[in-house]
Amino acid sequence: MECYFGSYKLPVDNEIDQSAVVLFSIPELGIKFKAPFDGVDDDHSDYASLLALLEFIDGNQKYFSNNTYQIFGNNVKIINQVNQREISPMKFTNLLGKTSKYRDKYRFSLEWIAVDENPVFQQLFD
Repeated sequence: MECYFGSYKLPVDNEIDQSAVVLFSIPELGIKFKAPFDGVDDDHSDYASLLALLEFIDGNQKYFSNNTYQIFGNNVKIINQVNQREISPMKFTNLLGKTSKYRDKYRFSLEWIAVDENPVFQQLFD
């Protein structure tokens, strides 16, 4: 099953006083998620988006039984850190650890996708 995640940086002086919107999508199930988030930086927001997706999968297994997960995101640094191709900054050790636990549990693949191909951004303003 293909799943997508990403985050959208908000302007500094926005009405909701948050730094980003975290997003994920599971097109096969018609699931679209977006929520405001106050991240430290873009990478933090993308980790939050990925973890929101993984927590959703974990908490809704009745919809996901016997599936293989292919997760796509457009932040190459996060992809490389989770895939152990790049060392994660110390400030993200806890987030990477949570992601790794989900990976051990669900054995998902994690790959890069271009922003213009990531469906989470196509539905951002729906």
